[in-house]
Amino acid sequence: MTARNAHFAIDPIFIDRWSPRAFTGEAIDEGTLFTLFEAARWAPSANNSQPWRFIYALKDSASWPGFFGLLHENNQRWAVNASVLVVLVSKTTHVRNGDTEPSPLRNHSFDSGAAWAILALQALRSGWRTHAIGGFNRDKAREVLVVPQDYSVEVAIAIGRQAEHTSLPPDLQEREQPNQRKPIGKFISEGRFTFAE
Repeated sequence: MTARNAHFAIDPIFIDRWSPRAFTGEAIDEGTLFTLFEAARWAPSANNSQPWRFIYALKDSASWPGFFGLLHENNQRWAVNASVLVVLVSKTTHVRNGDTEPSPLRNHSFDSGAAWAILALQALRSGWRTHAIGGFNRDKAREVLVVPQDYSVEVAIAIGRQAEHTSLPPDLQEREQPNQRKPIGKFISEGRFTFAE
């Protein structure tokens, strides 16, 4: 497995968190799952709007086939062994203090991403792993999950206990390791935009 090293002193949880595909399929109890959602609850958000909504299906529940069917075929190959599938949606409007009508919430995706990140870190702290999935049918998710039009369908998430990489199909086994990150000099700039792509 490729070593990950921070260039500056940070809490190890940030390096230890990565997105495996190999899951055991073991059931997750409600208390543990709700601990992850509780952590997400405390994410920061603009105007304290808290636009995130997590819709979930436990493996082998009546809802599971509908959620599983949203995933692109390549993701179904490994997500079949997740304990939970989650779809994160975000409310695109907000009634601000003193207003009576909703107005656009420009930061809805940004704030929901913060909630997802906190959920992922709490999962790791609790002995579970997460993998965000961009490869799924958002239009079908809106229909199957009855998501109103003033919500944006953001991402699907698989949660489970990590299994050995050998449980995956051979082509995915090669990818089953933490990836690296760009050095901070590639994404910070003082004073003005100086980034060269």
